[in-house]
Amino acid sequence: MTSMVIQAEPGAITVDIGRTALVIIDMQRDFLEPGGFGETLGNDVSLLAKAVPPTKALLAAARKAGMLVIHTREGHRPDLSDAPPAKVNRGSPTHRIGAPGPMGRILIRGEPGQDIIPELYPIEGEVVIDKPGKGAFFATDLGLILANRGIDALLVCGVTTEVCVHTTIREGNDRGYRCIAVGDCCASYFPEFHEVALRMVKAQGGIFGWVTESAKVVSALGASAAAAAE
Repeated sequence: MTSMVIQAEPGAITVDIGRTALVIIDMQRDFLEPGGFGETLGNDVSLLAKAVPPTKALLAAARKAGMLVIHTREGHRPDLSDAPPAKVNRGSPTHRIGAPGPMGRILIRGEPGQDIIPELYPIEGEVVIDKPGKGAFFATDLGLILANRGIDALLVCGVTTEVCVHTTIREGNDRGYRCIAVGDCCASYFPEFHEVALRMVKAQGGIFGWVTESAKVVSALGASAAAAAE
């Protein structure tokens, strides 16, 4: 195994690249693009767009290193059989799951808005998890995929920081994974929620995990590759 040391808070962490997965949460068109579902709810999608360039750089570095890359998409079956009524009935009737939206039916698998943005689109061989809930482990085969690959550390990023990213980190932590939030590759419609969510991860000596930045991960991957070439 090839290891790398990532500078993070509350302290540096050493991981094996072959046992680490980059998990990119819900970078979907409906959440990030102008005219999508997120904007129709009154949100400023430019706040989420800030996470795209650093995530693109991190994704390129992970691909170059041969790291397992996993993308998630929140969405439900077209017949809504996997959508709890309490979730479907939440909010305005015109903006509920399954209702017509600017990019197809809202949060329905296979609709244009539910898909991942072009800048971060999966390439052949990368795992795509369609999840019906906020956390990437709930009602999916993510745990099985990670176990089959011998993964023990997760680099987690995406949107939104305080909802789907945070839920996935909490789920991963409870399952024994070392979870590292890549802060500048996460974003929220509410900047104060983003900040507090990251503080919660690293609080009390890393109660849920570690927090780092994309440049530090890219640097660690580069240093590891240089050392292996010597």
